[in-house]
Amino acid sequence: MDIQQIALITYQNTGNFSGFSDEENDALFNYLTEKGLAVTYQIWDDPTVDWTKFDLIILKSPWDYFDKIGAFYAWLDKLEQLNCQVLNPVKTVRWNADKRYLKDIQEKGFKVVPTVWLEKGQTFNAAEAFAALGTERIILKPSVSGGAKNTFALTKQDAESSTESINTLLQEETFLVQPFVEEIKTNGEWSFLFFNGRYSHTVLKTAKPGDFRVQHFFGGTIHTPEAPAALLEAAHNIVDSFAEDCLYARVDGVEINGELYLMELELIEPFLFMTMSEGALERYYEAVVEHLEVPA
Repeated sequence: MDIQQIALITYQNTGNFSGFSDEENDALFNYLTEKGLAVTYQIWDDPTVDWTKFDLIILKSPWDYFDKIGAFYAWLDKLEQLNCQVLNPVKTVRWNADKRYLKDIQEKGFKVVPTVWLEKGQTFNAAEAFAALGTERIILKPSVSGGAKNTFALTKQDAESSTESINTLLQEETFLVQPFVEEIKTNGEWSFLFFNGRYSHTVLKTAKPGDFRVQHFFGGTIHTPEAPAALLEAAHNIVDSFAEDCLYARVDGVEINGELYLMELELIEPFLFMTMSEGALERYYEAVVEHLEVPA
């Protein structure tokens, strides 16, 4: 039987992501290779790649997809037409690329951080946004985005000076507006990791003093506490409803009055914090093997 070929999808690195992210990719690649899997890195928008030669295509770090969203959607269409086995599934990835998926999750009865949507071509009215969300500080970000790109944190006092910039961006894309959740400063932001729908591990991210961004590449700190049972159950229910067929899923949320409020369900290129949890690489490997063709 031929060795099954696995493409580990990445991007053309221009130096805008580094540190923990590179370490995780290297650790995963080395671990899967040492386990005997035939893994190669492939850049998702490399036109010379023959995708039909791979038995499995795993999206690991296509971190620039939101900067090239049209090309990314076209690539997903191509993989679908070629009948490639992709993880996570193309249909799910296409849905997850636009944060309007949060509407679907909320409609299923899950708690989501309150959100006001500004569709492409609309104008931003600061007074209306603050009133609708009942808050003194708001966060605006594009509906297709990542890494805090074009993200604004505004008080009522400084919103006016940013309105022109926001309205210019609104001519190009949809934005969402959410209240700044004070609990992130006090409680941090939780991430729950799942492989093939099974719980793997948890991290808690906190922002550095004076910042609101919890990402490690903005100076955030990562902790590994035991997952609170009620929050983990809520995260698991979200995965069961929307990501059961996914190799990996990361549920990001904040605890408010003892309940998990979803911030994002990451199903495309999340950092998985695998080097921070004993056994996580093995659990990932076992999940990958379940998707490979098993010889009779």
